[in-house]
Amino acid sequence: MTTLTQRMRAHSSLTALGGFAVAAILLFAVAPAVLSDFRLNLLAKFLCFAIVAAGIGLAWGRGGMLTLGQGVFFGLGAYIMAMHLQMADATRLGNDVPEFMEISGIRELPSFWQPFASGPVAILAILILPGLVAAVLGYGVFKRRVKGAYFAILSQALAAALAILLTGQQAIGGFTGLSDFRAFFGFKLSDPANRQMLFFIAAGTLLAVVALVRQLMHSRYGELLVAVRDQEERVRFLGYDPANVKIVAYVVAAFFAGIAGALFTPIVGIISPADIGVVPSIAFLIGVAIGGRTTLLGPVLGAIGVAWAQTALSEQFPSGWTYLQGILFIVVVGFIPAGLAGVWPMLKGAYLARFAKTEPPQPEPVEQPAEPTPVEEKVHTR
Repeated sequence: MTTLTQRMRAHSSLTALGGFAVAAILLFAVAPAVLSDFRLNLLAKFLCFAIVAAGIGLAWGRGGMLTLGQGVFFGLGAYIMAMHLQMADATRLGNDVPEFMEISGIRELPSFWQPFASGPVAILAILILPGLVAAVLGYGVFKRRVKGAYFAILSQALAAALAILLTGQQAIGGFTGLSDFRAFFGFKLSDPANRQMLFFIAAGTLLAVVALVRQLMHSRYGELLVAVRDQEERVRFLGYDPANVKIVAYVVAAFFAGIAGALFTPIVGIISPADIGVVPSIAFLIGVAIGGRTTLLGPVLGAIGVAWAQTALSEQFPSGWTYLQGILFIVVVGFIPAGLAGVWPMLKGAYLARFAKTEPPQPEPVEQPAEPTPVEEKVHTR
């Protein structure tokens, strides 16, 4: 049995390596060769959404936590990166404050901007702050055993509150947000080669995130996370604290969302409260649900596919895409709970159930025991 298990794991690892190799070839060789600079930049934007989706797939698909507030952590990473880029541009121009502050009449740099003038500090804040906020929120929520619809509503309320808070803060751009970034850590964003570099960074980050999620899913922690999703009370009875298990998944998902937001800012060139509120958070979730939340690649492909469809169809049907997105989400949730990743197994099972039925094996005839031969009694006469 042990040998068979080892062989299955080895086969799964080889399959995963092959899949990563194919994905790397498509992202690093095929995409730059066949896509224009504009389309390549769009794909880089979609990859940022896929990074967020990978974390949601872990927290929601494996952990059962309906995370409707990933825009909070996405926005934290995005705004930290935007503040650093604005400060770097102001330093190169010899200004004390970014240009949008001068236009708004702000002559003195706010104190909370000053740490992000340093590149290493900004990167550390992007890597630490979203996860730290998620850990604090998760501890307060999961330790009180808040779950299900209550957790979803709470997380969505946090996203709405952050968007409203940022809208009223003119020191962070207000409703219009932060934009007009000229350089990314010394590389001019107007140069097509540097924008292609951003695409490669996003592609490499996505592959690393998917590899990490796969490792977590196939580890003992992944099995424990699924157990908490399905039988939380039984896991608690076995001596584990389900709250701690959920907090880890929630923090990992927030960590991924923060990185995605930080990459989104220089790729798109703008970040505003409209990009991190309730609607974007739900859009992240729709992509995961359509792709297949319980699988590894379903959330990633679903997020990319939904973002591509939104870009392509909204150009032709600006007012109809929202309705189409809602209908697609309802159809998937109502009739294909496993998402598009579950369509093929469902069709295969239906085909086998209908056309591949085999006649039940006939029982082998049982040989009847031979009747005993009557023994003739011999009567001896004298």
